[in-house]
Amino acid sequence: MTTPCARAAAVFGCFALVALGLSACENTPPAGVAKPSVATSAENAGGMRALITAAKREGTLRAIALPRDWANYGGLINGFERKYGIKVTVEDPLGHSEDEIDTLRRMGNRPTAPDVIDVGDTFARKAAAQNLLAPYQVAPYDSIPVGQKDSNARWYNNYGGYISIGCDANRVKPCPDTFADLLKPGYQGKVALEGDPPRSATAFDSVYAAALANGGSFDNIQPGLDFFTELKRTGNFNPLNSTAATVENGLTPTSINWDYINLDYADLLHDKGVNWQVAIPFDGSFAQYFALAINKNAPHPAAARLWQEYLFSPEGQNLRLRAYARPVLMDAMRQDGTLDKAAAARLPTVEGTPQFPTDAQLQKARESVRQGWAKAVSG
Repeated sequence: MTTPCARAAAVFGCFALVALGLSACENTPPAGVAKPSVATSAENAGGMRALITAAKREGTLRAIALPRDWANYGGLINGFERKYGIKVTVEDPLGHSEDEIDTLRRMGNRPTAPDVIDVGDTFARKAAAQNLLAPYQVAPYDSIPVGQKDSNARWYNNYGGYISIGCDANRVKPCPDTFADLLKPGYQGKVALEGDPPRSATAFDSVYAAALANGGSFDNIQPGLDFFTELKRTGNFNPLNSTAATVENGLTPTSINWDYINLDYADLLHDKGVNWQVAIPFDGSFAQYFALAINKNAPHPAAARLWQEYLFSPEGQNLRLRAYARPVLMDAMRQDGTLDKAAAARLPTVEGTPQFPTDAQLQKARESVRQGWAKAVSG
């Protein structure tokens, strides 16, 4: 414990340095308070006020692979910048989870490295195992369900949803409702994924959903790879990565993606004449969340930690919800009265309680997809 005398000595020491025109105390935290680069909580950094002050001094947050139309990142970035006056820059906005991890590893402690990442939780586990992430407990850490966070607080899930099938009803008739439908005639060259399954968490989870729809399980993703082999054989598979732009211009008229992405496309593109219909396939219902984490070498460590606090605050979680993404703190917010009930009421209805694969099952499935995807869609 720091004694009153010690605190006084520290304060008078700073005054003395200021009188001499020096600024050594400006960036020296009080005794018992950690520097932002090693702080494991806002309290550990001296409290939220101290964290905010340090983050504002840094003035910048560097992110990666955050499209503005993904789970309301546009609204979240705008809200963070307005609230704290901190500029957010996003490198490679259309990158995927593996790209983020590769960038952390490649950039090391360079000043242009990303401060934070947003990846599928299976990729977050990989990044943690490679010692790329900083432990940090956001204020509501204890309210995050146990299965949705790292026990060492190196990552934690923030939002999620269900794999769905989006379809341009003006170009595709009828729109498919299930994975079985996607194999039918009439969808030649029309069925796309969001990315490459070995590198994209969304595409990987789409293969998992296809496995569940075709006799597979969390322990056996091979039927999902077999499904895409058949989809390629029939000519229905479209190798182009689906984005808002490819949906708008008709290059990917059917897309397997998260429900919150497809539902957001429906809203965003309605006035542009795109009749985007969304179905959650009952034959392959698969839910998953995306994880947030801090680069252990973050060049703006205070801003990185403040960004996490913002995305787990009621404001940040409700901004997710308004774009159809299910906040990881949804149940806790419903109980404490901070949930946006109107936004929650807009979510599509799903049956049953979602189940999630274990770490071991995810690792096994990820290795199977890494080894088998190219073969599945070759030829």
